[in-house]
Amino acid sequence: MAPGAAPAALLALLVLLGTLLPGSGGAEISIHPPKAIIPRGGSLRVNCSISCDRKTTFGLETVLNKEEVSRGPNWKVFELSDVQEEINPLCYSNCHGEQIVASMNLTIYWFPERVELAPLPLWQPVGEELNLSCQVSGGGPRHHLSMVLLRGEEELDRQPVGKEEPAEVTFMVQPRREDHGTSFSCRWELDLRSQGLELFQNTSAPRKLQTYVLPSTDPHLEAPPVVEVGSRWPVKCTLDGLFPASDAEVYVQLGDQKLESNITYNGDSVLAEAWTEENEEGTHSLRCSVSLGEKIRRTRGSVTMYSFPLPTLTLSPPEVSEWTTVTVECVTRDGAVVRLNGVSAEPPGPRAQLKLNVSADDHGSNFSCSAALKIAGQEVHKIQTRELHVLYGPRLDQRDCLGNWTWQEGSEQTLKCAARGNPIPKLNCSRKGDGASLPIGDLRPVTREVAGTYLCWATSARGGVTREVVLNVLYGQNILDIVIPVVAVTLILGTLGTAGYIYNYQRKIQKYELQKAQKEAALKLNAQSTPP
Repeated sequence: MAPGAAPAALLALLVLLGTLLPGSGGAEISIHPPKAIIPRGGSLRVNCSISCDRKTTFGLETVLNKEEVSRGPNWKVFELSDVQEEINPLCYSNCHGEQIVASMNLTIYWFPERVELAPLPLWQPVGEELNLSCQVSGGGPRHHLSMVLLRGEEELDRQPVGKEEPAEVTFMVQPRREDHGTSFSCRWELDLRSQGLELFQNTSAPRKLQTYVLPSTDPHLEAPPVVEVGSRWPVKCTLDGLFPASDAEVYVQLGDQKLESNITYNGDSVLAEAWTEENEEGTHSLRCSVSLGEKIRRTRGSVTMYSFPLPTLTLSPPEVSEWTTVTVECVTRDGAVVRLNGVSAEPPGPRAQLKLNVSADDHGSNFSCSAALKIAGQEVHKIQTRELHVLYGPRLDQRDCLGNWTWQEGSEQTLKCAARGNPIPKLNCSRKGDGASLPIGDLRPVTREVAGTYLCWATSARGGVTREVVLNVLYGQNILDIVIPVVAVTLILGTLGTAGYIYNYQRKIQKYELQKAQKEAALKLNAQSTPP
């Protein structure tokens, strides 16, 4: 028989006998306290008292550690020590040869040795169910032990702790956005207030929950569809509806190369911007991926790199004399077409030509050639320009240098006189009589000493031209000498104009009266020739 089995069986038998045979002849036995609760490993004094009219044996039957500490004629006190199990001790007696017993209701309590919240997922999607497991070892009695799930200091739920060892209590929650960064913990509660004690509790170490939202949409990838080899170009990748956006990781790749990106966050959006350069022609893959939590969203695209040199634009010859024929020709690579300004519509092709007879007005004219090439459904353009140089002799006319200037003495004026030509002609203007130079430029102020008639020569390797320039300065009596003749001429012209008007008016009146008289005479003749 196993150790402890015999005493336990004896106790059970005694309890049964005490139940069936409560005693006779008025004999009674009692146990004090009849009900007790102590911590595991604690001690307790038990008093067994008996009332019997004759001397009899009595005592305390238990498998627990016991020691008699006091006695009297009809009572004994025992001390139970290091109580580890809930085994009810019995006071027993043989009075008149009959077995009588009294049982104590002994409750042992002890605190859990460990309480722990099972590890949380690294990231938890918002709105998806999450099971949180609280694990507890030890503690009892279990029907007084419960587990509480805490979010911060807030109690979310509570459940009783089962009898299994160790025990696990599971709670289901649906995390929210606002739960991101919130701590969750488990708290056991041993409620012994119904036993005259108090509420005992202890809380596990907290664990922080990270929630996230990653939309089902893919990132938006923005890049030019075609790019010229050797040029720098931007790539952008954006995704909206993230939470928390600042924890999102964004990768932009060109082929197998990860691009260095500048990441910016704005509310629930993330933007990655990168500048890159590729020197190999062909179609290259572009990829953008945004990861948050344990999920990732990807977008793929492509960019076509091309090489398209400027068209060749030639002027033959590049520098000509006026009234010479010039050939303008534009050529581009095969597969492309060119358009040359000044050339009427013709079948497009990689070559265009123009012939023209140039004049001085064509000097400095720009010819442009636009080449177009279709690449990956896109049309790219390159433009080349050339300037035409026409050699022609000096020009010195009214638009270049006015022939007559009249200014008031003391005023501030600007005298402009310049010759045109290619090569640029040299201009020399001197006053008749003393050879003084024409004061070209700002005159501040105008003085009477600059008045006079000047002769200007414009010369170059292409020839020369001359022009006379008169500069009048009005001052004092000089003004009357100039103004009076002008007024007199104006009056004479006005008088002649008035006289001419009157003469013409009188002629018109005479002509009208003559025509009227002729009509009246004709009417009289018609009246006389008509019979009565």
